[in-house]
Amino acid sequence: MRICFLLKVRAERLNEYKERHAHVWPEMLEALREAGWRNYSIFLGPDGLLVGYLEAEDFERCRTAMKGYEVNARWQAEMAAFFEPMAGDADDNMIPLEEVFHLD
Repeated sequence: MRICFLLKVRAERLNEYKERHAHVWPEMLEALREAGWRNYSIFLGPDGLLVGYLEAEDFERCRTAMKGYEVNARWQAEMAAFFEPMAGDADDNMIPLEEVFHLD
């Protein structure tokens, strides 16, 4: 299944957010792969609009699996200040958008 979601990064933190994602911790990358996240990409607009895309067999199972990794808790804690205010962490706010068209 293909998943797309939106989040909002604070405009004043865009450059630092991009820099952090240029150097994602190897153990975080490994956890994502082990949890079933595939073809994961993040796109960022100049206004802070973040568009995430990934492929997974079962997105809810993947998100639940990530909650079991200590490295994810550390990553979420460090990244929380980059986002506009929201309830919960970024993982909790990855609400899949409805796919209405796909070329293939």
